[in-house]
Amino acid sequence: MDCKLRVLHVVVNMNRGGAETLLMNLYRNIDRSKVQFDFLTCKEGVFDSEIKELGGKVYRIPYVTEVGHRLYLKQLYLFFQQHHTYQIVHAHLDKMSGFVLQTAKKAKIPIRIAHSHNTRSEGGLVARTYKWYAGTRIVPSATHLYACSKAAASWLFQKHDRKVILLNNGVDVDRFRYCQQARQKARAEWGVNERTLVWGHVGRFNHQKNHRFLLELFHKVHQKNQNTVLVLVGEGVLKSEIEKQIKELELAQSVRLLGVRSDVHEILQGFDCFVFPSVHEGLPLTLIEAQACGLPCIISDDISEEVDMECGLIQRLSLDKAKEWERVLSFIDPSLPRKEVAYLLDRKGYNIKHQAEKIEQFYRVCMKEDHDENHNHFYANI
Repeated sequence: MDCKLRVLHVVVNMNRGGAETLLMNLYRNIDRSKVQFDFLTCKEGVFDSEIKELGGKVYRIPYVTEVGHRLYLKQLYLFFQQHHTYQIVHAHLDKMSGFVLQTAKKAKIPIRIAHSHNTRSEGGLVARTYKWYAGTRIVPSATHLYACSKAAASWLFQKHDRKVILLNNGVDVDRFRYCQQARQKARAEWGVNERTLVWGHVGRFNHQKNHRFLLELFHKVHQKNQNTVLVLVGEGVLKSEIEKQIKELELAQSVRLLGVRSDVHEILQGFDCFVFPSVHEGLPLTLIEAQACGLPCIISDDISEEVDMECGLIQRLSLDKAKEWERVLSFIDPSLPRKEVAYLLDRKGYNIKHQAEKIEQFYRVCMKEDHDENHNHFYANI
């Protein structure tokens, strides 16, 4: 008999997004002899095989965009009825978590967690209106509220943000320490030498990440300094548009498109700066990883100040002031030594080992409190 506490995490898929990577970081570092993660998804993901290797289960139901509102809710309810042994459901769908947790409540699952990873909904007016409607179900349905930052808590939970538990987007600080050998390997792959200035970005090709602004910015700096290269890691719905823009700007020889990679910790070593002009973010894990590598990070001021680990690596600029971005990025010096910042991340609570211990303890306390409450309720009614 399996005596482990099994927690069901609900996501769209387990690909290499920020929230999903955080979940895998937590999963790898929890005590899996006591707590096991399972996943309810809607699409196949690159982490599915590793999840199963670590002892987890991956379930799949069609997403609401495939089957419509009513059938999606019906399938959620049927799933929870058929898998009634789950006592904890942890939803990571931002506003769409409302439907998941409302259905879990209907199915009498005792512990229902909403987790905010962002500060804005994507999509057009109809999609955002539907997500708003879903979001109104969160607070009445959730038993606990989690967020990656204060900004993310305020956005999803609004006046209830004081009840939110913050879970830092922790990283394996040892894995991301600067490594000269990894730097040389990465730059050899890209065909650049040590004198080449390499800008880097890691993120999905979507509106939020603002690749169009990034490419226009790189184009202007590249015209003044031909010995510059831009490396983009990721995939997404706007990739074909970005490829078209690269061609129009005649940057094909100076932009490297790496796709989705599992070795981001090594790729970061090859960068000279990390450029991140997002129009909104919760608290991006990639920026924590970049700082862990000692990389200077030039980011938009639409990103929460909480992302700054106070190690002198973050510079925030307005997206309305492209000239300032050009000026700052023109003076990045690739010859400067990397900072050693692992101790700062550890001190600020961004070591994944500590965050894994925190969430594991939370789950176990929740189960004990729920058991004690049911126990007391039973005897009170004798």
